[in-house]
Amino acid sequence: MLWSLSPFGEAKVGIPYGLLNGVNIYLVFAGCFFANVLVFPIMHFFLTKINKYLLKWHYYKKSAIYVARKAKDGSGEKIKKYGFIGLIFFVMIPVPGTGVYAGSIASYIFKMEKKRAFAANAVGIFFSSVIVWVTTVLAMKGAA
Repeated sequence: MLWSLSPFGEAKVGIPYGLLNGVNIYLVFAGCFFANVLVFPIMHFFLTKINKYLLKWHYYKKSAIYVARKAKDGSGEKIKKYGFIGLIFFVMIPVPGTGVYAGSIASYIFKMEKKRAFAANAVGIFFSSVIVWVTTVLAMKGAA
């Protein structure tokens, strides 16, 4: 579950890690999914409350602008064109640079309503978790 909370892997790493360490396949899915969903409220709080105070520091501001540009470049066209559905697909794709952290930042940058952004992130996390979970289970059984 800690991997699923981490920006260094999210559920994309948490699910295979749990499965490869012998944790019940359903418990791994549920735990990693819910841990990954918890990231959105944490990130939303950080971006709306704490971020504005940290932006006063040059190095933080420089890093924040870099991360915001990466999130905007990676998701910008999809979210501008498709909105809610675009954010779901951006979060859903289980590759590095996508996921709930980038989705949270993108929804903040594009000023999406909090409830819609949370729903899009949660749906995207669910489908991403299913993809990773099924692929890992099949690979462990030698079918993938």
